[in-house]
Amino acid sequence: SRSKTLFEEIRASVINNDDSNRSFWKPVLPWGGVFAIRAGRKAVSCIPLYVEISLKNTCSIDGFLMLLYVILRENSTFPRELSSYFGKEFIDHFLYLMDSYDFTTVKLLWIWNKMEKQQYKSKIHKASLEIDLFGNEHENFTKNLENLMSTVQESYCSSWKCPLRVQKDMQKTVTINPPSEIPHGDLIQQAVEEFFSSRLEKCEEYRCVGQRQFSQRIFCYGPPPFVILNMQQWKSEELAYVPYHLALSSHKYFLEGATLFNKEEHHYSAAFQIDG
Repeated sequence: SRSKTLFEEIRASVINNDDSNRSFWKPVLPWGGVFAIRAGRKAVSCIPLYVEISLKNTCSIDGFLMLLYVILRENSTFPRELSSYFGKEFIDHFLYLMDSYDFTTVKLLWIWNKMEKQQYKSKIHKASLEIDLFGNEHENFTKNLENLMSTVQESYCSSWKCPLRVQKDMQKTVTINPPSEIPHGDLIQQAVEEFFSSRLEKCEEYRCVGQRQFSQRIFCYGPPPFVILNMQQWKSEELAYVPYHLALSSHKYFLEGATLFNKEEHHYSAAFQIDG
């Protein structure tokens, strides 16, 4: 019989878990990775620059890659929906590699297909090409999700003397800020509503005395299948409660997982839930 895919193994582990909520919380993909390069017969006569690729500090993409895999495998329509953003070939290859536990190759697939060269450092050390992904996970992952979460908000100044009366603010990620004062209720829901809501405030253009009216922020290509909230400015003590669902752009989104940053260790880990 065929061996189980990674997702089938995870689901079996969740079902066998005695914990009442059956969540599967675990640090995800193995850190780093080494990819050996096999030279063909024609390459024997030349001296290669390197014979393996070594990955370092991959935690900035590990958690999100695992979450992306769980989301795609849990929702049967998502591979087709996301193919319009990432391409069908990428989605098929990504799922095949993850199903097969080929974690180093899936990281290289992400680095070479989705990341810009300036987003990581690479150098040749002895016979190894070292790729170092030390950095911010939103720079290394979320900003490379094509236009999946692109939003736009238009604004209009009341003063005809304003040097820039009509403005458009485009964002590729959904970045929400903690409240300046602790309100009652669901802080994350309120922060999301603040990011998307219309508002009126003093215009900040040079020497302008007008009022700037901001329209409601909308997704450029319609509500995406999933949303990643960038919450880098939040402290853990502000997150005593994380909602299991979120109302956003007339849609209801359910919590799939979270990535966590340990400042002392400078390390990202992740947690996710299945059938939650």
